[in-house]
Amino acid sequence: MNKKMGLIGIASALLIMLAGCGGKPSAAPANEGGISSPAVVSGAEEDTEGSAQPAASAAPDPTAQPTAGTADSTAEPSPGDATSEEKQSKSIDVYYTDPQMMDLKPAKATIAYKNDTEKYTEAFKALQNSDNADLISLWGKMELKSLKFENGQIVMDIHKPAEAQLGAGGESFALSALTKTLFQFPEVQSIELLVDGEQVESLMGHADLLHPMTRDNSQ
Repeated sequence: MNKKMGLIGIASALLIMLAGCGGKPSAAPANEGGISSPAVVSGAEEDTEGSAQPAASAAPDPTAQPTAGTADSTAEPSPGDATSEEKQSKSIDVYYTDPQMMDLKPAKATIAYKNDTEKYTEAFKALQNSDNADLISLWGKMELKSLKFENGQIVMDIHKPAEAQLGAGGESFALSALTKTLFQFPEVQSIELLVDGEQVESLMGHADLLHPMTRDNSQ
């Protein structure tokens, strides 16, 4: 009987202790009362998070405008930058002789040139060549060393090889063919013909060579 009463007393004491523990208030949450505890972040976590974000300057902004003074190496030149001149074409009369050297014969030729000097040079080249067997060039074997045009005068320097020598009639026709071809340009007032850079009395030894030849004295 006494042993039974002792067990009941022990059980009662345990119940009282358990009841006392259950009545204790639980701990309030960390953020109760509006006060939040600071989050603790380690340095390693900061580095990992920072490296996970893409760099702002890694990709170019397609909408960005080029800064002043930056040259675009692929830019096309403007039309005003062109310095080359376009060639002009002109149909002219060129004078040859017949196979018997009895008369002068005009023929049409087309020349292309950029400036006056080239125009007269091309006219002389046309005088040197004929694609017609009935028209013979009187200047074909001459060599043009230089030609310039200034103040209405053409100054041309030629070399006359031995095979370019003609008789008296051929020499007269040759000078007439030259003056008729070049004087068709209205701006040309005179022609100074030099042989190897020097004034000579006669081109081929038969007729006087005037210095210069003009429209009046070459008629």
